[in-house]
Amino acid sequence: MLDVNKQSIVPDREIDSEFSSPAEALATYVNAVRRQFPTILLVIACTTALGLIYLFTATPQYTATARMVIDTHKVQLFQQQGAGLGDIAIDPAMTETQVEILKSENISLAVIKDLHLADDPEFTGGGGGLIGAVFGLVSSVFSSDAPKSDFEQTRAALQRFEKLRDIKRVGLTYVMDINFTSVDAEKAARVANGIADAYITDQLEAKYQATRRASIWLQDRIKELRTQATAAQGAVVAFKQKNNIVDTGGRLMTEQQLAEVNSQMILSRGDSAVAKAKLDRINDIMKQDIPDASVADALQNQTIVKLRGQYVDIAAKEADWAAKYGKNHLAVVNLRNQMAEIVRNIKDELSHIQQAYKSDYDIALTREQSIKNSLANVVSETQLTNTAQVQLRELDSNAQTFQAMYDNFLQAYMQATQQQSFPITESRVISAASRPLTKSKPKTLIVLAVTLAGGMMLSFGFAMFREMTDNVFRTSGQVESTLRTNCLAMLPALKATTIKVSLPDDKARAELVRQRVIARTEKLFWYVVDQPFSRFTEAIRSLKVAADLNGVLKENKVIAVTSSLPNEGKTTVAANFAQLIAHAGGRVLLVDLDLRNPSLTRGLSPDSRGLIDVIAGKAALNDVIWTDRSTNLSFLPSGATPKMLHTNEILSSAIIKKLFETLRSAYDYVIVDLPPLAPVVDARATTNIIDSYVFVVEWGRTKIDVVEHSLSGAAVIFDRLLGVVLNKADMNILGRYEGYHGNYYHNKYYARYGYTE
Repeated sequence: MLDVNKQSIVPDREIDSEFSSPAEALATYVNAVRRQFPTILLVIACTTALGLIYLFTATPQYTATARMVIDTHKVQLFQQQGAGLGDIAIDPAMTETQVEILKSENISLAVIKDLHLADDPEFTGGGGGLIGAVFGLVSSVFSSDAPKSDFEQTRAALQRFEKLRDIKRVGLTYVMDINFTSVDAEKAARVANGIADAYITDQLEAKYQATRRASIWLQDRIKELRTQATAAQGAVVAFKQKNNIVDTGGRLMTEQQLAEVNSQMILSRGDSAVAKAKLDRINDIMKQDIPDASVADALQNQTIVKLRGQYVDIAAKEADWAAKYGKNHLAVVNLRNQMAEIVRNIKDELSHIQQAYKSDYDIALTREQSIKNSLANVVSETQLTNTAQVQLRELDSNAQTFQAMYDNFLQAYMQATQQQSFPITESRVISAASRPLTKSKPKTLIVLAVTLAGGMMLSFGFAMFREMTDNVFRTSGQVESTLRTNCLAMLPALKATTIKVSLPDDKARAELVRQRVIARTEKLFWYVVDQPFSRFTEAIRSLKVAADLNGVLKENKVIAVTSSLPNEGKTTVAANFAQLIAHAGGRVLLVDLDLRNPSLTRGLSPDSRGLIDVIAGKAALNDVIWTDRSTNLSFLPSGATPKMLHTNEILSSAIIKKLFETLRSAYDYVIVDLPPLAPVVDARATTNIIDSYVFVVEWGRTKIDVVEHSLSGAAVIFDRLLGVVLNKADMNILGRYEGYHGNYYHNKYYARYGYTE
């Protein structure tokens, strides 16, 4: 249906940035892919072709792998056998450290030097293959002609070497893979093994240097400690001499003397007690009338023993005689006197013993006192020695510490010296690199998969970019949703083979001018007549239907055709529209009001007279109207309009309005070709004579912004707009934008007439 009552005179372009449902979003993307499918195929084909070119031109590369392990058991055995210098526990962090050491410049430069890689073109040139050749050519253009120094050669080889080398740890193990890639399989294996050998040599050298530095440092430290230990021991000896401290078997002499004197004191006190006891006992005996000499010395004295025996015998005899002769018998008395004499003699002997005991007792006391005095002296000396012993112990402790440190460092020095002769490292090669049999680069399947995937992503991105930047009209739905008006027709682009020009000779041309008959020199303007069953003609018929329907509501005799920009086909549309109506039997006048660029006049009227002459009064209207014999189409040319000024004033003048009133009464339709809206204002000046406008937009070329801007500046034209015609549409491409494939159904329908467009 026709959109007669438009909502707004200003085109309102509504852009939906969000989708109401995932299905709509999916459908939008699918439609975008369908529309851009050739572009997607082209990009994928280009990326795949690049991948194939790369595969055919790239030099095959081979990767050799050497495998090393850090043997923790060897490290532990080595540590148990001797030294600990330079050996540390192996942990995961240490393994990663060894990987970085393998990647260091020291190892790389050692391999480069050993294998003379600085002279190898693979490491100093651009690499093999087409890419390497191109890179080398570009480098030679921008580089100087001066020969490179050895340092520059080595650095260039180092950069290439690091790119071709790959070192990584195998999982969480202590194993490291050394991978090297080269165009020569033998060289790849040789370099990989060279890296492993250089690493082991570097480790041995590092251990040797560390041990050597430690040995030198230990030598200096041992000398220093020896001096300090000697000085400390000398201080101990000097202090002992100064304080008269003498050791005897691990004990001080004063301590030994104190023990001995104390023992003597104890013994002397015992002797004194024994002597005193003997003296007391003898004194008690001496007090008896008849001494009972029951002391050891008395019992052992032969005189006392003999006297005791005599006393016993005489006493027995005295008792016997006293019993016989009486106590006062002279013999008895004589016996008693003998007994008294014996007692006196015993006492004399005991007195001698008493004196001996007293002498012994005095001697014991004297000895005890002497020992007591000695003990006091020793105690005094011991107290002085104990006071000095505190400082002595500190000096002795220092001496022992320095001695212990000296011994430890001496032992460490001996171990370090022994380590220098042990060529043992914790790393070893468990799998040497061998010559690889198959190439590692380029991988055909991976390259093709990457190029295909990359091509798909790139093509999809490029397709989406084209969709987002495709700011042109391609479907009738775009026209209706963006401009809020009807899309009257979709005109296909005309093929060049169907637009052949047949020019009349001079005599025929003169006869046509005399009779004012239009010469069919521009067959494009007669396309609807020559191709009545074409898709183009069918689309022009939709214009006639729209004009007729619009004429029911209001007068719609004067219909103008315009566009935003030149060369969008408005003149062709106007001519064919007029030809179609005339060919159907209608009275139609085609008027060329494009006074700036009268292309209709140049194509249909060889005479220079026209509308300008009529309004200027130089010619009658009937004298400047031309006629087509085949369709009875009338044509009013613009006339001679070279560099006319103020053409808009002419188009809006009262004379033009009066002229068109005359034309309305004489013809059923007046089809007017107007200038484009964007460059000039002439079309806006025709609103007083035009009933409705047909707006031509070139399909897939004219920007939407330009159309919107043109119509927004011509509100009256937009309000009288009959509709929009999308011209020069590529019907094959249009099928990707509109799914109903109108061109296919149109051709199928007319196939029975033997027509094939």
